[in-house]
Formats: sequence, C-alpha cells, structure tokens
Amino acid sequence: MNVTPSAPVKAASVSAALNSWFVANARDLPWRRDGFGAWGILVSEFMLQQTPVSRVIPRLEEWLARWPTPASLAAVPPSEAVRAWSSLGYPRRALWLHAAAVQITQLHDGVVPSDLDDLLALTGIGDYTARAVAAFAYGHRHPVVDTNTRRVIARAIMGAGEPSPPSRGRDLDAMGALLPQSAQEAALFNAAIMELGAVVCTSRSPHCSLCPIRNDCAWRAAAYPEYTGTRKTAQKKFEGSDRQVRGLIMAELRSTHRSVTDAEIATLWPDAAQLERALASLVADGLAVPAPEGYTLPA
Repeated sequence: MNVTPSAPVKAASVSAALNSWFVANARDLPWRRDGFGAWGILVSEFMLQQTPVSRVIPRLEEWLARWPTPASLAAVPPSEAVRAWSSLGYPRRALWLHAAAVQITQLHDGVVPSDLDDLLALTGIGDYTARAVAAFAYGHRHPVVDTNTRRVIARAIMGAGEPSPPSRGRDLDAMGALLPQSAQEAALFNAAIMELGAVVCTSRSPHCSLCPIRNDCAWRAAAYPEYTGTRKTAQKKFEGSDRQVRGLIMAELRSTHRSVTDAEIATLWPDAAQLERALASLVADGLAVPAPEGYTLPA
C-alpha cells in the first residue's frame, strides 16, 4: 500500500468528510465515551483483537467492574485473568494483559503510559495497540492502522478492491499521508476510517451508496476492478483444528480450581496425538501448568 494521495487537497477532503460523517454516525461504543479512561481503552484493545465487538462489550464491562485499575488486576493471580477471559479467544492475551497490568503498577505508578516506547515495552502490546492507546486515550497524533483502515485506503486511495498483505512501513506511510495536522482531528480520523471500514466499506458487501467519500473513491471511479494482487494466507477452519482442541482444554481448566487430570483431558478429544499436541502448545504458552495430579491454570 505504498501510495500517497494525489494531492494534499484530496487528503484534506477525505479526512474532513470522514470526520463529519463519524461525528454524526459513530456507533455508541463504551471505549468512545467521554471519561472512559486509558486503562479501559487498553483493555478494550486487547479484547478486540480478532474478536467481534458484540462479544467484547459485555466481557469488557464485567472486567472493568471487577478490575477498574491496572493495580487491581495486578493484585490477583494470572489464573483469574485467564478464567475471566472465558470465550473471548486467544487466551494468551489474558496472560499478557495481566503482565502488562503488573508492569504498569510497578513501573508507572499504576497509570497507563502515553509514550509509544513505554507502551511498546509492556507485555503483549504491539505497534497497533500502542498507537491506539496513545491516540484514543491521550489524543496524540499518530497514524493508527487496522484491517478496516487498510481496506478503506486500498479502495479509496489506491483503487484496489482489497489491500495487499500488511506492511508496517507502507501502511503507516499511507495513513500518515491522510492524517490531519491537528492532533484532535487526527485522533478523530483514526477512529472514523476504522468505523467506515467496519460498517460501510466492508470486506464482502460494501455499502457504497452510503459512503461519505464515494466521490473521492478511486475504486469506484475505476468501476470496481477485481483485485488480482497477493492475498494473505487464509486461516484454517476452526472445526477440527488444534485451536478447537486448545479451546476444549482451556474450558476444562477454567471450570475448576483444582488440577485437571490426564484422564479427564483424555476424554475431551478422540484424536490422542492432536490432543497431546494441543496440550503441549498450551504448556509452552504458559496457559496450562503441569501439576502433581495433572494440569492447572497459571498461579
């Protein structure tokens, strides 16, 4: 996605139109409300990674009611974070979030840092999450790029039906070229372009007639050419996968505060080799801990 808008005028037109549209049409999501706070935004970003908004909202509210500050989460064992994560998927994120809470408590006096380097030094926080927290919680001017952002830029600016595989440098340059100079407008634009990709410029059925930048869209102007470039490798189906088996083992571990025996684990899946492989991967990730009578969540 190595492209710059044809002129600054186009960048200004796109950002202004999207920001106006967003102010009038943005979904009412908890992390967008005034006073939500940097800790809540950080937790929401951990939860939203490859997880639908509808599943995140109730779990986020439960989480913040139980652990309203990093210190409150840091004070409990990691197992409680993993247990509370429940069906959100990718349970390593719960361990990482707990570790980040400990680091925030010990190194930053319990306050989520605003500096990119400080955020990146926290466990489990990559470039996207660091930029999202800095921009959305603290209003700093940083380009923030997610899957929806990349799709909108690919279509509106490049004229391609889909984005090419992710490239940190190219993606940030492309977003940076569109970002308004005002920090406030830039933070708004980061949210607006994500929202457009999530609800209007969707992957399979874009609602072009509703798009506020349809007159600036290069893909529309080119009569929607079919994408012929490189695609990301498709994720394997969940059914029958190691991910499904890992999920079954994690559900068993979360269901009790005692050790789950090898005999109990053996009943969870008929393919013994796949079950052993999934269990070994959970042990390697620190999610399943060997115990005298079987396995437990991390203490």
